[in-house]
Amino acid sequence: MPAILMIDDDTGLCELVAEYLALDGYEFTAAHDGKQGLALAQSGDYQLILLDIMLPGMDGLSVLKELRSGCYCPVLMLTARGDDVDRIVGLELGADDYLAKPFNPRELVARIKAILRRVELTRTPQTGQNTVLSVNGLELNPHNRQLHCNSHPVSLTATEFQLLEQLMRRAGEVVTKDELSREVLGKRLQMYDRSLDMHVSNIRKKVAAYCTDEKIQTLRGSGYLFLTGDV
Repeated sequence: MPAILMIDDDTGLCELVAEYLALDGYEFTAAHDGKQGLALAQSGDYQLILLDIMLPGMDGLSVLKELRSGCYCPVLMLTARGDDVDRIVGLELGADDYLAKPFNPRELVARIKAILRRVELTRTPQTGQNTVLSVNGLELNPHNRQLHCNSHPVSLTATEFQLLEQLMRRAGEVVTKDELSREVLGKRLQMYDRSLDMHVSNIRKKVAAYCTDEKIQTLRGSGYLFLTGDV
């Protein structure tokens, strides 16, 4: 069964989430401060981490930064409603998604399932989608979940990988944010939701270390375009 780690100092909320996840057969572990949660995350075998931002001992953003230095386990941030700055910083640091408190436990379970589906898709590509994609200096292999830029390996989170794969498969074509939100994030695009923008920004930064030319163009009001490199 998928193992979930929740790092949150609200013990009552942890108990509630544990009850809901148990109904779907998830294994559940809780940590109630940042340092303990980080230690568990780094030593355990978890398929997803629920990470609160406001934590005693070590705040959630610091925990996320430490995690992303060598761990690409999916992370769903739990943030205070309206706390946009923390959400943006969290996404910049490599969080896969966020959910504002207070939340409906059923929505949390739905988000968890969506993230785990994304991870599974990157590990087991659909039939006919194992072909290596090579476009404009990038080589993406859906079979082994590897990306190379001018022969240099580039590490991506599961969300970043699937987002880039969708854009590369439709290189030269404008892909709307609503399409990407549904296909990659598993949710309808919400007004003022900058999740996709931040994931694209992270991809650009990682690729820019080895490729100086533009790969993904933002078309304001339309979506994104993966450039083919053709003149």
